[in-house]
Amino acid sequence: MDIRQIVDGFAAAPQLETSEMAEAAAQGFRTILCNRPDGEQPGQPDAAEMEAAARAAGMEFRYLPVFPGAFPDDLIAGMQDALAECEMPILAYCRSGTRSTMLWALAEADKRPVDEIVEAGNRGGYDLQSLVPFLTARS
Repeated sequence: MDIRQIVDGFAAAPQLETSEMAEAAAQGFRTILCNRPDGEQPGQPDAAEMEAAARAAGMEFRYLPVFPGAFPDDLIAGMQDALAECEMPILAYCRSGTRSTMLWALAEADKRPVDEIVEAGNRGGYDLQSLVPFLTARS
C-alpha cells in the first residue's frame, strides 16, 4: 500500500484492495473513506465490497465519491462530518489519492491556514497549489 500521511489522523492512498483492509487495520487505521466512484475503471472493487472488507477488519467505512473536478458543497460537508465523527486515524483513497487529499483540504479550509493545508499536501506528494483560490474563498 502506498499510504501518504497528510496530517496526524489523516492519510491518503491510491486505490486500495479488499485484501489490504487487514493490513490497514494492523497499521492502526480505524476508518476507511472511499472517494472513488463505483465503476470508474473496470476491475476496481466497488464500495460495497470495500465496506465489507473494512468492517470485517474492524474498521468504520464511509463512501464519499468524488467525480474528477467536482467538489460540490454537500460533498465537502460530508467530508467535514466524516472528519468530525469518524474514529481516527482515517485512511482515504481514490484512484491516485489526489481527490481524497483535495477533498480533505477543502473540508479543512475553515479550520487551518491555507499555507498549512498546501504544505500538508506537499508532504504527502500531492500538489494543492491549484486549490489555493478555492481554499482562500472557503477560509
